[in-house]
Amino acid sequence: MQDPNADTEWNDILRKKGVLPPKEKTQDEVEEEALEKQIVLEQSSVVKTYESMTLDEMDENEDDFSEEDEAAVEMYRQKRLAEWKATQIKNCFGEVVEISGQDYIKEVNKAGEGIWVVLHLYKQGVPLCTLINQHLSELARKFPQTKFLKSISTTCIPNYPDRNLPTIFVYHEGEMKAQYIGPLVFGGMNLKVEELEWRLSESGAVKTDLEENPKKQIEDKLMSSIRSTLPTRKDSDSEEEN
Repeated sequence: MQDPNADTEWNDILRKKGVLPPKEKTQDEVEEEALEKQIVLEQSSVVKTYESMTLDEMDENEDDFSEEDEAAVEMYRQKRLAEWKATQIKNCFGEVVEISGQDYIKEVNKAGEGIWVVLHLYKQGVPLCTLINQHLSELARKFPQTKFLKSISTTCIPNYPDRNLPTIFVYHEGEMKAQYIGPLVFGGMNLKVEELEWRLSESGAVKTDLEENPKKQIEDKLMSSIRSTLPTRKDSDSEEEN
């Protein structure tokens, strides 16, 4: 009688057809399979480990990686380094920079790919301009990926009328996306930094974490206050009866 565990071509055909059961594994084959699984698990563990590391941590643990992992680790290190450089470029501003008309093309038109620019035209001695410069300084720190600039109006644009101050221009990749001209647009000296943030977020210049327009909240409170002081219909009827 033919041995079903024999390594013959006929037995292999019968196993594929399901006539014979799978060949019983030898102890050596079982151990070899277990070893291969262990190696795969260890390699997966290493991948998960270095993928969660910072660049500094990868350098510190470099000696712990096997030769087989070094190529993958190096590729991942270069990927993380590229991401870090991109982040540094996007977060390289953080303050309001004064420019002149000569700087305009370089700082605005050639700001760079994906860069938003907020330019404030102002003049010394205009209180609302001073207030907006203060607000922009705060927003520049909050949104370092956006380039915030300021320029004395007539230095940047000759003969620019004072009645148009303050003026804010918003650019993206050198193209104007929004403009805010004159004191009425900003609501005068009552302008809050959150309101300016919301306005700039509407243009796309910043990504705000505000959930709704702060100006609307103020308007709603004002209307509520006005309604509370108005006489109700019942009060009016009582007065007419008296």
